[in-house]
Parts: sequence; C-alpha cells; structure tokens
Amino acid sequence: MIPPIADRFVAGESTATALAHAATLDDGGVNAILNLLGEHYDDRRDADADADAYIRLIADIATTDLDARLSVKPSQIGLAVGDDIFVENLVRVVDAAAEQGVFCWVDMEDHTTTDVTLDAVERVADAHPGQVGVALQANLRRTGDDLERFADVPAAVRLVKGAYDEPASVAYTRKADVNDRYRAGLDYLFANYDDGEIAVGSHDPSMIDHAKALGAEHGTDFEFQMLMGVREDAQFALATEYDVAQYVPYGGKWFQYFYRRIAERRENLLFAARAILR
Repeated sequence: MIPPIADRFVAGESTATALAHAATLDDGGVNAILNLLGEHYDDRRDADADADAYIRLIADIATTDLDARLSVKPSQIGLAVGDDIFVENLVRVVDAAAEQGVFCWVDMEDHTTTDVTLDAVERVADAHPGQVGVALQANLRRTGDDLERFADVPAAVRLVKGAYDEPASVAYTRKADVNDRYRAGLDYLFANYDDGEIAVGSHDPSMIDHAKALGAEHGTDFEFQMLMGVREDAQFALATEYDVAQYVPYGGKWFQYFYRRIAERRENLLFAARAILR
C-alpha cells in the first residue's frame, strides 16, 4: 500500500486506482497518460511481464470512455536485455494500442539509449501513423538534429528539458543554456510540426507562456503535459483553454519515482516534510 506521503505523486498500486484517478482528471478536463512504474530490467521475464501488463491496461482503457494514453520506458520492456527484445515488446504494445485506438508515448532515458529508442519509435510510427509519440530532451546537444529528423515521421514529440545527469560532452549542463535550447526546440516544433504532434512537457511558467504565444502565432494545436502532484492547480486552469495531459504513474515500484519527485523541487520536499509531521 502506498503511504499518504507518496500518494500525491503516484496513483496507487493497481490499474483500477490509476483508472479511477484518470476519471477524476477527466472530470476536470485533463487527460491522463498512464505509466506502470518499472525500469532497468535485466531479465527478459520482467520485461515481457510489464509489456503484457501494458497490453492488459490497453484493454482496460478500451472499456472506459476515457481519453487515456499510456507511456512506456524502453528499459522497462527490454532495452537492458537487448535491443531486439525492446523492439519486439514495443511492437507488441503499440500494435495492441493502435487496435484499440489508444495513443502510446515512449519515454526517453539517458543519452546512450537515444538512437535505439528513436529507431524503434520511427518503425512503429510508420506502421501506425498518428498513434505514437516520443520524448526528446532539450539538454542533449543532438536534439536539434533529432527534431529535424522527426519532422518527417508520423509521430508526436514531447519536448522536455531532460532529467538525467548527462556529461557535458553530450549535454548542456547550465540551466540558462538548457532553457535557451528548450525555447529553440519549441520554436522549431511550432514552425515545422502539424496539429496534434506537439507536446510541451514543462511546469516552467516562462516556457508555458512561450508555447502559448507560438501556438497563437502559428495556429497550431498542441498539448501541455505535466506530472501528477506538481502544479495541479495550474494544470486544471490551463485545461480551460488548452489541451492538457497529466503523467500518471502507478504500481508497486513507486518508491524510487517518489524519491526523485521530492528531490527535484523545494516545494515537493516541503510537502513531504509536512506529511511526515502530521
């Protein structure tokens, strides 16, 4: 059972609790992106089991009226076991999702996984145009080229700043530089991508305002994407005018994810401290 200190950031341990949270979001005009927690498996049985769990999740989503999506991590469905295992499981998951009309996002992990992840996403996007998307990280020096490449791929792109501690040889490490590259990435997306292919993955008010201005300038439909438990008031406020989706993690492997959330921002740490003291 997830303790009260963590349930702000994690929607329970079961598919049922995750779907219940998605229904609550739906009432407020926010869509859900469901992520079963788990990553860095080095045993194929674990990777296959989570791929099977996603396929069951897709079937469960299909029984609801929710516009819920899913998001998978490459290392969760086999990348640490072998590139071929990851691709095999991703194809299985996306095939099942496309059959039910459920959109599938593929998360991005550290820079060593970028090439194989993009190659796999391009493959499934060509097979199921408009049914898959991928995260790109603005802090990586290569991302400008990756944005150009995916302008011709029938997939959506979620632009994030990047959460991994990457070496300076492959990534911008100064906050100001990352912000500059994020703005430049948004500029490129809105100038070169079509309606429904842009997701702005940020809680930064300045980036949100920049995306709003670009959307108005280019007349492009796009979506804001934010994390469960972080600036949720802003999410529901934005949803009165824009498409908004919340990244909703769930499952038994919640502790590592929760720890990352409270370490990221002072406000999250204060929330956790208050919960302990109650």
